[in-house]
Amino acid sequence: MIQPAPAKLNLALHVTGRRADGFHLLDSLVAFTRIGDDLRVLPGGPRLTIDGPFAAGLSADDDNLCLRAARAMGTDADIHLTKNLPVASGIGGGSADAAAVMRALAAQGHALPADPAVLGADIPVCLAGRPARMRGVGEVLDPVPPLPALPVVLVNPGIPLPTPAVFAALILRDNPPLPGPDWHDADTLLSWLADTRNDLQDPAIRLAPVIADVLAALAGQGAGLARMSGSGATCFGLFEHLADATRAARALSARSGWWVVATELAPAPAQGYAGPETG
Repeated sequence: MIQPAPAKLNLALHVTGRRADGFHLLDSLVAFTRIGDDLRVLPGGPRLTIDGPFAAGLSADDDNLCLRAARAMGTDADIHLTKNLPVASGIGGGSADAAAVMRALAAQGHALPADPAVLGADIPVCLAGRPARMRGVGEVLDPVPPLPALPVVLVNPGIPLPTPAVFAALILRDNPPLPGPDWHDADTLLSWLADTRNDLQDPAIRLAPVIADVLAALAGQGAGLARMSGSGATCFGLFEHLADATRAARALSARSGWWVVATELAPAPAQGYAGPETG
């Protein structure tokens, strides 16, 4: 069974607190794109093979999140991952891949684990595979108004940025939550996003100043919004027309060492998981 693992974007990400156990509380608008990794999941294994442009950045040992996802469902699997997305880049990556394995095994009759979030905070929203407001430590998913299929350019400057380091560099950990989701088209979505932020963006820039260069380059190409996704270092720019996004991606691709792709937000949901809590 072939399962897509679409890139996950945090269109907005507010850090609203920190629990006693050290986990940060988030309030994030999550969307997915039409590009991502691909997985083939067959009975058998346990085995993981990897190819694709970013295969060299991954290990296929037993600690790989794809194999751990299969074990969490009480089974083994023969998994082949085509890694199209950069590793450790703030756009889902391993969580999206693990969620795709879980969806494939669920379609083959295996029960999903009671608490998928034990494998990672992004696992529940990646399992759902649809736009959502993600709160808590990732376990609370609330529905949002439909997102327009806005063209988007993704840019990664070619550096991994470990999530723990970005959170450690965060100065304010008790910030206001997102405003209530309220949009009905591209213009109102961009207006809503203008009143939000990514609280991890500034600490990420302090660790990797090139992120500021990426954001400036996206804005210079006419993006209606340029922002970092997750803990970085991938940034995105939202555009009005796909032709504009394609032109911008072509111009930015000329920068050595940057991974650049033009795609669209994917408003259609994936099947199989609604999340443990929905509003």
